[in-house]
Amino acid sequence: MLMMVTAAGSRVQVLSLYRRVLRIGRSWRAQSESETERERKYITEEARHLFRLNQQLTDPESVQRCVSECEARIEIGLHYRNPYPRPLYLPPMGLATQKGRKLKAQQRLRKQAKPVYLESHDET
Repeated sequence: MLMMVTAAGSRVQVLSLYRRVLRIGRSWRAQSESETERERKYITEEARHLFRLNQQLTDPESVQRCVSECEARIEIGLHYRNPYPRPLYLPPMGLATQKGRKLKAQQRLRKQAKPVYLESHDET
């Protein structure tokens, strides 16, 4: 019974968050008027893509991680007036390991250093 209540609560939270993102997308004004339509389209398409990609998640921890990422991206986007995710500036071998620099250790450290608002994006 408790699991169903938790699932229903997270469903309400996720749907509320989705509506909030779409509302932000409709009312978004870019810093440059010529970019407004393109940024509005990006916001709505990105939200639809990520929410559909994660709609099958059932693990409460995974759902909460996605909700945290979405909330962080909303706050950062509104604060900086930029809907695109902020890049992660780390040089390829820039994190030191305990015993020298090994590729697998570097990849693990980079994954751990990735901020919450970039979890849904692959590194380029």
